[in-house]
Amino acid sequence: MKNPYADRRFTIAVIILIIAGAYIIRLFYLQIIDTELKLSANNNVLRYVTIYPARGLIYDRNGKLMVENQAVYDLMVIPRQIKQIDTADLINTLDITKAELIEGLAKAKNYSRYKPSVLIKQISSKRYAILQEKLYKYPGFFVQPRTLRIYPRKSAAHALGYIGEVDEEKTKKDRYYKSGDYIGISGLEQSYEKELRGKKGVSIYMVDVHNRIKGNFQNGKFDTTAIVGKSLKTTIDLDIQEYGEKLMENKVGSIVAIEPSTGEILCMVTSPTYDPNLLIGRERSKNYPQLNNDIAKPLLNRALQAKYPPGSIFKIIQALVGLQMGVIKETTGFPCDKSIVNCHNHPSASNIREAVQYSCNPYFYRVFQRIIQQGKSRSIFKDSEIGLKNWHDMVITFGLGKAFETDINYMKGGRIPDCKFYDRWYGKGRWAFQTIYSLSIGQGEVEIVPIQMANFVTIVGNKGYYYTPHLVKEIGDVKISNPKFHEKHNLPIDREYFEMIVDGMMRVVESGTARLARIKDIDVCGKTGTAQNPRGDDHSVFIAFAPKDNPKIAIAVYVENAGFGGVWAAPMASLIIEKYLTHKISDPDKEQRILDFDNLEKSLNFDKKRDRLNKKSKPAD
Repeated sequence: MKNPYADRRFTIAVIILIIAGAYIIRLFYLQIIDTELKLSANNNVLRYVTIYPARGLIYDRNGKLMVENQAVYDLMVIPRQIKQIDTADLINTLDITKAELIEGLAKAKNYSRYKPSVLIKQISSKRYAILQEKLYKYPGFFVQPRTLRIYPRKSAAHALGYIGEVDEEKTKKDRYYKSGDYIGISGLEQSYEKELRGKKGVSIYMVDVHNRIKGNFQNGKFDTTAIVGKSLKTTIDLDIQEYGEKLMENKVGSIVAIEPSTGEILCMVTSPTYDPNLLIGRERSKNYPQLNNDIAKPLLNRALQAKYPPGSIFKIIQALVGLQMGVIKETTGFPCDKSIVNCHNHPSASNIREAVQYSCNPYFYRVFQRIIQQGKSRSIFKDSEIGLKNWHDMVITFGLGKAFETDINYMKGGRIPDCKFYDRWYGKGRWAFQTIYSLSIGQGEVEIVPIQMANFVTIVGNKGYYYTPHLVKEIGDVKISNPKFHEKHNLPIDREYFEMIVDGMMRVVESGTARLARIKDIDVCGKTGTAQNPRGDDHSVFIAFAPKDNPKIAIAVYVENAGFGGVWAAPMASLIIEKYLTHKISDPDKEQRILDFDNLEKSLNFDKKRDRLNKKSKPAD
């Protein structure tokens, strides 16, 4: 007889199998595919704390500390674990507003309800001590230590740069960085980010229901140790850097000094400058807009980014190019004919040394004319095109017209105009020497960045070669081995021609336009420049190196709207040279005169006018 319940048992078995299958599939999904539940469970019992390494310190060339670290704390939050909290007490403890707390919690929830994220950044050690005693009352909250940059000497802000929070784009490109991490934004902090940052570690802790740490997970088996960042020893002489900044107070411009035998930058002064401590911690978000909108442009690194007409210092290049091309020789003389180009009163130069000493405009007009118009074509336009091409190819070997591949970013290249430039401006075959003769005395369309000026005078001091200017000597305990900083760049100009120019530059200081740059018992070789400025007072320019033989320092000083190069830029350079070579100043009156000079307001007024006029742009480089 057939069991009447047989079919029912089969139906029940099928139902049980379906239910069991559904549970198995659901468990598989929750445990294997959907990680949120697992993450939530882990976060309820485990806390992953990132160990941020101390960022590498930065020193000057003599071991003086320029950048150090200070301990701060980030308040982290895991939104899923938050329970009812005393909002008023938390706000009071953190010294924030209710709106800031609400906004922070909303951002944390949007990021992840299960992963920790930063609620309040960079809490001071003093406030952390108060918070630490109350953390047990706030489930889901914990503190993560990190370090903050501090600048004890408040100097060299543009060279050192600053750090800031990493953006979302960077976290996508480089998996090392997570939201809330910090990264070098500018200067050496950016260029040597990988060396300075070190390597993050992680500690995994077990926590109880009150969010209190109960010990390391599996005795620290999965913890990793943070590796401290490598320190940098820079090429900067901090004493000279600070002295240069002091001399440039209440002025607009820059000073760059280089050690000729190595290309190491001894100082890189930009004025106006700013206290680098303004761009650290929670105050950065308030201070940066103020600095960025300041009419004085304190964030602009004029030493690397300001493009200026070089003025009469450019005559040295014209002389060297003319000598090498053979269009003039050592004994070539020209009358000081003011009918072709204006000049100051001096005897006519009968040779190249006197031409440099007197800084004769008509002389270098004739030199440039011979370079450009060599009679290689019957057409003056074609002849000028041939001449300018040869001139341009020679001039750029001085490191001009392009940015150096150095260890600090955002350097401008300046401009050494070529045939294509003038073709765009005037039209092909529609310009000749008479159109561009202002280049002969460093005016017109030529533009040079201050660091290029310093490197150019380094070449003269070395009598024909240079090493790429750079800012770092050692990484950790190892001398920097970047081959591009050890490559010797030789110019295609004979050494004998440099000897002539050096003699002329020594005369400039001893009995020429730069007598205010003389230093007792030190042979200073220099060249003044007074760069014409159609929108304001002329710029004061001076380049120099010392001593004459085996120079230890080469320097370029550019002071905007200050007038004659021999009056302001030259004595400033001599003070820095003397300070560097002798560690003292022999003429305190000269120093006080420079310190008392204040043309900041005048320069800023000219800047406003220039910015308005610059809307009428020149042709692109």
